[in-house]
Amino acid sequence: MVAESLADADLGIELVTEALRLPQFDAEAARAPMLPETRRLHPQVCCDASEAAVLLLLWPQCGSLYFVLTRRASELRGHGGQISLPGGRCEPGDSDHSATALRETEEELGVPASDVQVLGPLDKIYIPPSNYLVYPLVAALPAPPRFRPRASEVAEVLQIPLTFLLDPRRKRESLQHRNGRSLRIPWYALGGQMVWGATAMLLSEFEGRLRAVSQRQTCQ
Repeated sequence: MVAESLADADLGIELVTEALRLPQFDAEAARAPMLPETRRLHPQVCCDASEAAVLLLLWPQCGSLYFVLTRRASELRGHGGQISLPGGRCEPGDSDHSATALRETEEELGVPASDVQVLGPLDKIYIPPSNYLVYPLVAALPAPPRFRPRASEVAEVLQIPLTFLLDPRRKRESLQHRNGRSLRIPWYALGGQMVWGATAMLLSEFEGRLRAVSQRQTCQ
């Protein structure tokens, strides 16, 4: 019932903002359905981990909310060719994690930071393979953006209706064979791409928050 009500609901910025401010929300439980079997839910953060920030950027279009993902250029050393949220490493000149996410999004996609309203954070996530502690922010634009991707970093821009994230048919599983073992890899089928790993876990947290708000409103 919750899935149906969400699919038909008017997913607006007010609902998103409420979802980000939920008290005592269990982000790890919300991410667990998208946790690859190759990873631990509670990895220990290395003391020398680098910090990064990413942006889950929303905007209204055709009566719905959309968000953006990018397919990273295959030439990039870190996670080349994978689907990700725009963002990157924190630089000394960044005043905070929001500044990092906005700067990186402007550099990658040409979206002016001055046009973006930061709504709030998701929980930070540690990525052991790259030793990054990532701080995700959710933000909004008042109108559809005109993307101008930087070719050296972005191979493809994916504009995804938010309702796709709430459609259970978009969730898939694959088996990855390593060292004679078959490991489960959950993923979202979005924009014709396989969205998995840390990006899928962050999207799963966001999905969980939206569902929690919808369920709370239904019970009132």
